[in-house]
Amino acid sequence: MHRTPRPWRRRLDMAFATHCLVRCLSSSAARHAAIKHITVIGGGLMGAGIAQVAATTGHTVVLVDTSEDILKKSTQGIEGSLKRVAKKKFADKPEAAAEFLQKVLKNISTNTDASSAVRSTDLVVEAIVENLKVKQSLFSSLDKAAPEHTIFASNTSSLPITDIASATTRLDRFGGLHFFNPVPMMKLVEVVRTSQTSQMAFDALTDFTKALGKHPVSCMDTPGFLVNRLLVPYMMEAIRLHERGHGSKEDIDMAMKLGAGYPMGPFELLDYVGLDTSKFIIDGWHAMEPENPLFAPSPMLNKLVAEGKLGKKTGEGFYKHKKTL
Repeated sequence: MHRTPRPWRRRLDMAFATHCLVRCLSSSAARHAAIKHITVIGGGLMGAGIAQVAATTGHTVVLVDTSEDILKKSTQGIEGSLKRVAKKKFADKPEAAAEFLQKVLKNISTNTDASSAVRSTDLVVEAIVENLKVKQSLFSSLDKAAPEHTIFASNTSSLPITDIASATTRLDRFGGLHFFNPVPMMKLVEVVRTSQTSQMAFDALTDFTKALGKHPVSCMDTPGFLVNRLLVPYMMEAIRLHERGHGSKEDIDMAMKLGAGYPMGPFELLDYVGLDTSKFIIDGWHAMEPENPLFAPSPMLNKLVAEGKLGKKTGEGFYKHKKTL
């Protein structure tokens, strides 16, 4: 049998070992590369909340929206929220409260040009309107501007992450980060992976979530992920019970609060979430799976939305409220 001469064998062994070491160190560095700089697209309630939490935990944040007026309102909202946090955290230490406020606000800058804002970022979190084409258009343009290592994430609560990611060339660096409102208060974040999200990207998103002081739960890219997949059909079934005359909204709400220990009944929750939001979600799911009875639309819900009765934000939904819009 022919054997490789010993000197050549040693060289081959050393080359192979060096190659393995480089690969190991490279993958290890990538795996442990912390997300430090994030860009949040969307200065609404969710986007501002995400920016606030990230800045509070020491991340450098760029908050992006289409106009300076929107961003001014966003930063004012963040400042107001931080003042409330500081007042509670440093009740008897006004100087410490002021220092905390300035330190956090120093971590936040704003920009109306999304493409320029992502040129040196580690993570992009999108929190704009729940419209697939709009999200795809945004990510398509950002994909051309962001560095190769940048991970993309959507805060969508109902659209498939896979469909949003399809507009980009970084399918392995794309996932979901579904925060809950109000972001500074709610601990849960659904970390969503598609069939093409790499383990490295998923781990980075999970580690980032933990760095924010949140509790991540792993989700696959299915309708509603975990929370909304259970919550929305539950609320829709409550409406159907009422539509069939099997219970008043007041009795159904009371039954779930006293019998199941829920803090809100389904109709109270629908009004809080917004009837238009619930209708948008269920209509989207129904379009994807028209044969699924859990996703069937509701005539009563459709009627209320058509009448502009959207819940607490408009002053009336299933109940009457003090108008907030």
